[in-house]
Amino acid sequence: MTSTTATLIHRDKSNAPAWAAPLRELYPFDSHFLELDAGRMHFVDEGPTEAPPLLCVHGNPTWSFLFRRQIQELRGEMRVVAPDHLGCGLSDQPEKWSYRLADHVQNLVRLIDHLELRNVTLLVHDWGAAIGLGAALQRRECIARLVITNSAVWASDLMPGRISLCRVPGLGRLALQGCNAFARAATFMAVERPMPRAVRRAFVKPYARPRSARATWHFVNDIPMDAAHPSWETLEAISEGVAGFRDRRSLILWGEKDWCFTPAFRAEWERRLPDAASHPLPGAGHYLFEDAPAEIERHLRAFLQTEGVL
Repeated sequence: MTSTTATLIHRDKSNAPAWAAPLRELYPFDSHFLELDAGRMHFVDEGPTEAPPLLCVHGNPTWSFLFRRQIQELRGEMRVVAPDHLGCGLSDQPEKWSYRLADHVQNLVRLIDHLELRNVTLLVHDWGAAIGLGAALQRRECIARLVITNSAVWASDLMPGRISLCRVPGLGRLALQGCNAFARAATFMAVERPMPRAVRRAFVKPYARPRSARATWHFVNDIPMDAAHPSWETLEAISEGVAGFRDRRSLILWGEKDWCFTPAFRAEWERRLPDAASHPLPGAGHYLFEDAPAEIERHLRAFLQTEGVL
């Protein structure tokens, strides 16, 4: 497969969407696209191609914009790659596609292969942990170390009532896809520090219309709560596979005020990766990258320096 490249400032309709052009100041990166069977997957690829890669995998309802600071801070020393899952960010939003965990995983595997990434530091957040570690299990030889942030890769009965309501048939889809309620609410509920208006707009804009917000609904609907769910076996395999990464160096960074992925989830990651360096961030919520950027940079740099990556 081949990728096409365009800049957001010199946009072509066949590449980055029109709404992305005003984001140039906040998101000053070239856009790249990987052609997949279901559509084009957008990704950022900044820094020297020969440098050790940092692969940043987002969840729902965010996109690679979440990692803009890490891209800017590290692209002079690392190759920083940050994809948008299909349906998210600057990627295509196919109407007829599964949006299942297994297929998101395969898309990420395709990207790792396409870019020939090796010695990867895998940074994951939210549902991006299941996608990222699912891909890592298929390309173990490529993954050198893990950075885990607020997320889970196991079925849990700790799902907040607010998430359960989003899954109510009819009502949930109307709210999430029809009204973009999930992405809008997250800009307030997922942070402890108020977002600047331009930042809120950047998080919400990809999902501003019902047809462009389908991924946010499908992600919530794809959370497996019992063995009858189509993604149950996929998630179970990923969950069981975490133990196979105990031989990799790992870092856990956690927004302690996350109402969804509470400190109990951090404790479970610490149990599964007992040798990981763990740093709770007491003043940060789910979008810890927005609430605690300085602390994240300090801990991430220290980890990468210890690993000899920087």
